[in-house]
Amino acid sequence: MSAFITSSRSGGFAETVRRAWRLPSVKLSIAVLAVVAAVTLLGEHLAPYDPLAQDAAQRLQGPSGAHWLGTDYLGRDVLSRLLAGTGTSVLSAAEAVAVGLVLGVVPGLGSVFAGRAAEWAAMRLIDALLTLPFIVFVIAVVGIVGNGPHQAMAALGLLMAPVFFRVTRTATLGYARAQYVEAAELAGASRGRVLRVHILPKVLPTIAVTAAGATGTALLAVSSLSFLGIGLAPPAPTWGGMLAADLGYLAQRPLAPLAPALAITITVGALNALADALRDSTGEHAAVSRPTRRDRREPADKEPSRV
Repeated sequence: MSAFITSSRSGGFAETVRRAWRLPSVKLSIAVLAVVAAVTLLGEHLAPYDPLAQDAAQRLQGPSGAHWLGTDYLGRDVLSRLLAGTGTSVLSAAEAVAVGLVLGVVPGLGSVFAGRAAEWAAMRLIDALLTLPFIVFVIAVVGIVGNGPHQAMAALGLLMAPVFFRVTRTATLGYARAQYVEAAELAGASRGRVLRVHILPKVLPTIAVTAAGATGTALLAVSSLSFLGIGLAPPAPTWGGMLAADLGYLAQRPLAPLAPALAITITVGALNALADALRDSTGEHAAVSRPTRRDRREPADKEPSRV
C-alpha cells in the first residue's frame, strides 16, 4: 500500500519544468517574459518622461535623441507610455487569469467528488458561461457596475473559468480512481488530503499549461478592451489604448502602431511558446528514456533459445 501512495508523488510539476527547461524555446520564452516582468515592475521608473505629460509643440514627432520612439498626437513620449503601459496591461491580464483560476480550478477539483446533483448543476453553469461572447458580456458588466479595471477583469476572469474547470476536472478524473488514491483512502486519508497531496501535484502541470495559454489570451482580450476604452480607459497608458490612438494618425506617423503591436505580439508569442513546451513536457511520453545499447540490439544478436 505504501508503494501505491509513494508513486502518487513521483513526477509532477517540478519534473515537467525540468523536462521543459531542456527545450531552447522555453529558455527564449523565459528570457522574453523576464524582460516583460522587469518592465512591468519598473516601467514607470524607467520611463524618461511622465507618460501623461503633454507638449503641444512636440506633437506627432518621429524618433529622435530626445524621444526614441517619437511622440503621439498630444505630444506625449511614446516610449514612456509604452513602458508604463506594460505594467497596466500585463497586471490586468494576470488579474483576469487569477480570477479564472480560482473560479475554475477549485470547483473543477471538487466536482469529481461531489454528488450527482452538484456535478450536474456545475456542468450546466459552465455550459452556459461558454456560450457568452466575452466582449458583449464585459460591456454589459461594466455598464451595470461601472467602467473600472477590476470590474472588467473580474468579468473576463469569470468567462475564463470554464476553461480551467473543464481542464482541471478532466485531469482529476484520470487520477481519482488510481490505485494509489484508493490506497490512500483505505489508509484513512481524508478527501481534502487526497486532493491536496495525491491528485493536485499530478494536475498542476496541466493547469500550468492552461494558465500560460490563458494569460496570452487574456492579454489579447485586455488589449482589445482597452482599444475600445473599456476597463482601462484613457488617458491611462495601455498597449491597446496606444494602438487605438495611433490608428487615427497613420498619415502623419504610419509606423506609430508598430511599438505597441510588437509588444503585444512578442509577449503573447512567448506565452504561447511556453504553454506548448509545457504541454509537450507533460505526460508519460516525455519521460521515455533513450533506448540503451542492449535495447537497440538486433534479435539476431541474441543467443538462440534452447528448448
